[in-house]
Amino acid sequence: MTAVLRARSRARSRRPVPSRGRTSRTPGAFAAVYRLMLRNQATPGRVIGVLALGAGGMLLGLAVGLHDGIDPVKDGATLVNDYGLSVLVPVVALVFSSSTLGDLVDDKTLVYIWLRPVNRLTVAAAAAGAAVTICLPAVTVPLVISAGLTGGGLALIGGTAVAAGVGVIGYCGMFTALGLRFKRALVWGLAYIVLWEWYVSSASRTASRLALRAYTHSVISEYTSVRFERADLGLAAAVIVPVLVGAVFVLLTGRRLAKTPVD
Repeated sequence: MTAVLRARSRARSRRPVPSRGRTSRTPGAFAAVYRLMLRNQATPGRVIGVLALGAGGMLLGLAVGLHDGIDPVKDGATLVNDYGLSVLVPVVALVFSSSTLGDLVDDKTLVYIWLRPVNRLTVAAAAAGAAVTICLPAVTVPLVISAGLTGGGLALIGGTAVAAGVGVIGYCGMFTALGLRFKRALVWGLAYIVLWEWYVSSASRTASRLALRAYTHSVISEYTSVRFERADLGLAAAVIVPVLVGAVFVLLTGRRLAKTPVD
């Protein structure tokens, strides 16, 4: 009996231990992590805050639509750009995506995911995907309604939907990485939005190419033919680049998860 137990012990000791960052063979790993992230982010406080921002956008759209003597297309596009794509989209994406992994790091519960034999890229993709799932309807629906209330027409409505969608993908990928990298990611994210997206990107053409705002604004310009400063990119580039930015940051997040020990 003792010999049998020793043989079993030696056999178990020879089994390979999954190394950190190795490709996961666990079926349903993405779905399980995705559901966990989604459940953690949809808190009542965040939902109420997002609804308030969306309601504010719809009220502004109604005010533009009821105002006489204006160009509804131009003023509607300006409203969508200045409020929707410059405030609502990045702020909502920051609130949700920076906390998908950031909250788990802060309360030291990420270790329970990290210890499982799950590829770190799977965790990063699930975190960003959960943020996109929440943010996409949270910003697209009120912005599309707002665009419709301005009376700007179908071109403005369609451009708003596309711009909000690609903006959410880009910002969620970026801010998911930010939440993993920095504590107080909300502060760093707001600093990026205010200092870089609002001010530095307006200083030169080169700086504007490094801000997602230029791409989302270019989508509106291409759809409505209303021209805005530093928003002169073609429609293909304006749609593809934010999506690529989101994908690249997800890859970087997965790489950092694979190389960073979690306590």
